[in-house]
Amino acid sequence: MTIVHPASARRLGAAALASLPASVARPNYDRAAVATGIVHLGIGAFHRAHQAVYTDDVLAAGDLRWGILGASLRSPDTRDALVPQDGLYSLAVRDSDGERLRVIGAIRDVLVAPQAPAALIEALCRPSVAIVSLTVTEKGYCHDPATGRLDEAHPDVVHDLAHPEAPRSAIGILAQAIARRRAAGLKPFTPLCCDNLPANGRTLHRILSRYAALVSPDLGTYVEGEIACPDTMVDRIVPATTDEDRARIAAALGVEDAWPVVTEAFTQWVIEDRFLSGRPGWEAAGATLVADVAPYETMKLRLLNGSHSALAYLGYLSGCETVATAMAEPGIAAFVAALMADSTPTLVLPPGADVAGYKRSLVDRFRNTALKHRTWQIAMDGSQKLPQRLLGTIRDRLAQGLPIERHALGVAAWMRYVAGTDEAGRPIDVRDPLAADFAAIARDAGPVADRLAPALMGLQAVFGDDLPSDPRFRTAVTRALDALFRDGAKATAAAYARLPSPD
Repeated sequence: MTIVHPASARRLGAAALASLPASVARPNYDRAAVATGIVHLGIGAFHRAHQAVYTDDVLAAGDLRWGILGASLRSPDTRDALVPQDGLYSLAVRDSDGERLRVIGAIRDVLVAPQAPAALIEALCRPSVAIVSLTVTEKGYCHDPATGRLDEAHPDVVHDLAHPEAPRSAIGILAQAIARRRAAGLKPFTPLCCDNLPANGRTLHRILSRYAALVSPDLGTYVEGEIACPDTMVDRIVPATTDEDRARIAAALGVEDAWPVVTEAFTQWVIEDRFLSGRPGWEAAGATLVADVAPYETMKLRLLNGSHSALAYLGYLSGCETVATAMAEPGIAAFVAALMADSTPTLVLPPGADVAGYKRSLVDRFRNTALKHRTWQIAMDGSQKLPQRLLGTIRDRLAQGLPIERHALGVAAWMRYVAGTDEAGRPIDVRDPLAADFAAIARDAGPVADRLAPALMGLQAVFGDDLPSDPRFRTAVTRALDALFRDGAKATAAAYARLPSPD
């Protein structure tokens, strides 16, 4: 993305705060007195609509130790948008009641790791930094999604092991900073994963420990025994910002904001309370601090994320650009509700959970026409998402002797999508680390379910060894894929919504 600023535009920044409309909330604390207590890797829209907002509330309550230094691991776009604005940006919360604007001040600065790797490592070694949080997406952990282990052949891992002083992966950056802090006698920071990985803190700890051991056995032992990585569950729908959003928000603010963030009213953050060197009082800002995140995480991954992915593939294939448009299709909406019902028996619910109310709220959130959440955006990186969003549920239902047809349709819709052509014959821009593999498989197999399904199941990094060898899984996915080719996504979703649910 290229940020373009009209030459005559007045930019959002510290000097513009006083002139904003009275309806726009803004930082009420002395930003010059804020220390850097958190470094965040992956300073994208989700972080700025979620963790940064909770932290902004902590700063507003008077604890100024927790300013955020953001770091982009790839593109300079976020830095180029926010640094000229003194780190400020607007949060637009949209629902049927309209749009509410708030300026967030928690981000103190933004670095671009490829341009300044030494500066980032130095920042991570500041004594004030107690937490390094991450939203680098599932693919950013250089791991095998099917096993949750470090992919030691990943190009970034290979590079970082050869050049540990100049890492380019999040894992390499963390390990180098941990080693430097240890050598300097500094207290360790807490790595805090905020991505949709199963047992995300423990997964990060396993990956990081293995990588550190490859750097040196001594470092591996230190990370394994001394570094804590709490589990978290994050939940907020954050569509990509559009030029229409920028124009609308600029008109409301009276100044240009190069990169506002648009989101829904709902937000949730569940955090395992296990930190090495202190943490912000996020609970006062609405976060839930618990001893065990797993029940919350599984409920969210299987009910929200699993349904979201299936909805995105079925919607995109049938020509629905947004989630709300897809949910306006009666057959797809009925399928989503039935898919959630099938996922429910696999859950161990958190204490006091209202699962029926949660599912109703998800349907309402998916129907939110004020958010233009593109199905294509959700469909990205499916090879990294499927194992935790759909395949884990399938494994549990198979173990319980329950039918898997609806979840198999979600997998088949992914297969139909990554084959690269929608139902109108238009090419699909498939964004995924395995996109080249998908294209080669689709060329060889053609639009034939009996050939395409088993070929894609051969991707061990996605499906492992167990599911492809299970005839119940093979049959259900192949049958669903055949129905998608024959009848299309809308009709197939409607038909699968009507299937009996013996459980």
